Amino acid sequence: MRLLKFLPFLALLAAAGCETTGTTMTRPDPRAAAIIAAETPGNYYIGRRYYKKDYKMWGWVRRPGQPWSTAQLVMMNENTKLAPDRATGKLGIDNNHEYRLQGRFTGGKVYEPASNDFYPEFVLADYTLLSSAPPNIYRDRRQLDPAVRLLNPPL
Repeated sequence: MRLLKFLPFLALLAAAGCETTGTTMTRPDPRAAAIIAAETPGNYYIGRRYYKKDYKMWGWVRRPGQPWSTAQLVMMNENTKLAPDRATGKLGIDNNHEYRLQGRFTGGKVYEPASNDFYPEFVLADYTLLSSAPPNIYRDRRQLDPAVRLLNPPL
């Protein structure tokens, strides 16, 4: 009978010792590094859509052959070409999709009110979908959730 009194306490103690795995990474996924190594140099960019319900930035943009840790979180100027999700009228449907982007950085910064910060402006000229299920590039897998307000850079 005495043992039954302590059973809930023992269960809590055991649960406290458990650790959830798979939510954080400390180094880039080797598949991502292999994809980057295979990219041909050129006058284009690689973009990873990073949709967040509360923010208006488009996603991460980097040069081909460069690691994701060099990517910049950008505000997309769509005066020339609409971003893929906006073109379909389904905002955020392409969260975490990877694109080959044609365009340029203006050198200007655009204010994003929800984060109270300024981000580089990228003028989109064209895009090609590279992958709708690319390897993970984020330290915390919760970054893929549009409702989670994490703006940590990729690994």
